[in-house]
Amino acid sequence: MTVYRLRQATATDAEAICRIYNQGIEDRVATLETELRTPDERRQWLESRDARHPVIVAEFVVAGAADDSSGPVGWASLNVFNAREAYRFVADISVYVERGWRGKGVGRALLERLTELGRQHGFHKLVLSAFPGNAGGMALYVKSGFRAVGTYHEQGQLDGKWVDTIIMEKLLSA
Repeated sequence: MTVYRLRQATATDAEAICRIYNQGIEDRVATLETELRTPDERRQWLESRDARHPVIVAEFVVAGAADDSSGPVGWASLNVFNAREAYRFVADISVYVERGWRGKGVGRALLERLTELGRQHGFHKLVLSAFPGNAGGMALYVKSGFRAVGTYHEQGQLDGKWVDTIIMEKLLSA
């Protein structure tokens, strides 16, 4: 069984978070973002987060090694869904996994921890937006208890083509 150490992200993780996020942008599998990010921008993003909306990283643990971690191979976050007070119990989530680590349980580990953190921070529901063609991500979300609640048709444009997104939710009180 593969073991991952999950921990709160720090400013020193900004470069790895940036690299992993940029892979998601380049691969066109997880975000409608089109502009690559910089480590400095990601560092500022990390610093702007409040305690209720943490960013976590997953590291592959190498048993018996002097430095027993590979460094971040994935990251995830609880995000503000909407600034209106009525939405304070809903968190949007992000999960990104380095290309070479996709399909190896990193996303599952991160998503399980986000769910725990969501409950700890008093959220009632987690929501996400996913690409229908991201079979691995869609399978992970369904297996983790998320359900599709709708489709935003032609939600954004990537490479000159309109892209749909599937909206999913998971009630944490259920």
